[in-house]
Amino acid sequence: MRARRTPNLQQAVSEFWSVRTSQSRRQGRRTGLKDTGLRAAVTGGHQFDSLTRVLRQIIVSSGIPDKDIHTDVTVVPGFYRPSKEWDLVVVANGILLAVVECKAHIGPSFGNNYNNRVEEALGSSVDLLAAYREGAFSPGRRPWLGWLMLLEDVPRSNTPVKASEPHFPVRSEYRDASYAQRYEHFCTKLLRDRLYDGACLLLTARSDTGRVSYREPSVELGFANFAASLSAHTHAFAQPDA
Repeated sequence: MRARRTPNLQQAVSEFWSVRTSQSRRQGRRTGLKDTGLRAAVTGGHQFDSLTRVLRQIIVSSGIPDKDIHTDVTVVPGFYRPSKEWDLVVVANGILLAVVECKAHIGPSFGNNYNNRVEEALGSSVDLLAAYREGAFSPGRRPWLGWLMLLEDVPRSNTPVKASEPHFPVRSEYRDASYAQRYEHFCTKLLRDRLYDGACLLLTARSDTGRVSYREPSVELGFANFAASLSAHTHAFAQPDA
């Protein structure tokens, strides 16, 4: 079954790469200092602006006023820590409706960064849901949680990786799985355990000529499903009698 393409997503992914490239080139021009590796491409921020614009359009189309959608002031209280900054936050009539975290994993190091992304995603969900349970956002329903990952689509992310098993065996789905497959297993579990209401995995590449492509390895984790779930949740609040 082929995933349905979402309007504006190709453009958003292309802009993501353009921002990364331009930030890497600009950094250090004034000070002469530049981060090592690929960090220069992300320390300037704004690489996810194009994606949050697409999400904003979806939320507005569901009936939520644009003024209730925040991408600049996005700090939300936590339970195990004072607060957490998300990439997009929707607050309508004093009710926290939705939060979205956008992440990217662009090589060359996939090992340590994969573990960091997993730990961050799990911690963010557990923290916010505990805050919700303890009434931090009362009154209101459970907020919609979304996690979106852009993974670089290169041979290193698609090559099977041997799992470390010094004392006990790992789960079978992780044995000889590539990092792309590991992310797919992870995102699927996030959804099925209801740690997130929407999880999206996009594999993307930028060629030497500048051509940007993306693909969705799983229909369940495709952007169309992610957007439909977010739209349904916000629409139910905006149009309660519909």
